[in-house]
Amino acid sequence: MSFRTSISRTFRTLATAIVVAIGRLDKSLSPSDTINRLRSHKYTYSDAIYIFHLLLASFWLTIMEVPPFPYKLIIPILYSIALLIPFTCQFFIPATPIFAWVLSFYSNRFIPSPYRPSVHVALLPTLESVLYGANVSDILTRFTHPLLDIIAWIPYGVLHYTLPFVVAFFIWLFRYPLVLRTWAKTFGYMNLIGVLTQIILPCAAPWYELIYGLTPASYATPGSAGGLARIDAIFHSNGYQATFASSPLVFGAFPSLHAAWATLEALFLSHYFPHMSKVVWIYAGVLYWSTMYLTHHYLIDVVGGACLAVAAFYGFFPEELRDKRAAVARPFRVGRSKYEVYDLEERRGIVEEFEEEFASEESTRSEDGEEDGITF
Repeated sequence: MSFRTSISRTFRTLATAIVVAIGRLDKSLSPSDTINRLRSHKYTYSDAIYIFHLLLASFWLTIMEVPPFPYKLIIPILYSIALLIPFTCQFFIPATPIFAWVLSFYSNRFIPSPYRPSVHVALLPTLESVLYGANVSDILTRFTHPLLDIIAWIPYGVLHYTLPFVVAFFIWLFRYPLVLRTWAKTFGYMNLIGVLTQIILPCAAPWYELIYGLTPASYATPGSAGGLARIDAIFHSNGYQATFASSPLVFGAFPSLHAAWATLEALFLSHYFPHMSKVVWIYAGVLYWSTMYLTHHYLIDVVGGACLAVAAFYGFFPEELRDKRAAVARPFRVGRSKYEVYDLEERRGIVEEFEEEFASEESTRSEDGEEDGITF
């Protein structure tokens, strides 16, 4: 196969995937459709999680000082409108755990000082020395070089913030909607658990020990870019130093959500796109090293973040996707008819039944209010 033919086939496959993915979307803008689905929805115990989200959001909005009242009411108003419109509801319902994480991360700065727990400065380095026999993260920072700085910066400061969107985009195109909903749920709850842990158990990062030693920490202490300050120096900028100095969660070393993101991305891609396994695990390994090299995390933070990701991945793993063939099944076939694109006429095997179930679910919009495959 020539290079030109390969490129042509790739673009044809991508175009087909985009057309099918757009075709699966609910394009209705009528709030009455959402209300009717809500009325016909059969409630289960799992729906109680939305009570938790409501209470958590109410708490953060109550203590939020910026934006002040009444401007902060715009947040729940816009979110409610998005839930009423079917077109936006199909995105906002699965992303609810992600919004809960973002709101918790931003609003924790407004928790009154008397109610904040003390910052643990010596806990992590002590545990690391006891568990691993040495302060591994400190050893990794003793030799620095501009080339190593760039190698550490690319996964830590660039890919880390873009890969979740890339993973979601390719899952949306090439896997069934259940996989994308699972990604949103797992990613959101993993980060929410991580941030709540960081709020309840605030721990100083290695950069704090390098700057202030083991002296008691104060919440008034500004964040530091750590090793990323060298990246600012290379590019003659102040971006990372300014960003970390204004961070709403300065003492969030444990668990490392950088390590958690990379681990979860590697787990998802290696399961749903097996040919990517080696690449994504190499990326995860380099990012583990970069978190310590840039003095943002101890080794125990990395291990904690990776364990959190593994627990979230298997904790939210759908039974329907445990079969490897179902996990890698595509919602379309290049070059087939419209009916075959949705696998409505395929023979009844394990994968074929799985494909028909979800393709027909997304394309025909059932009348029982469960078209999105998720609970309200």
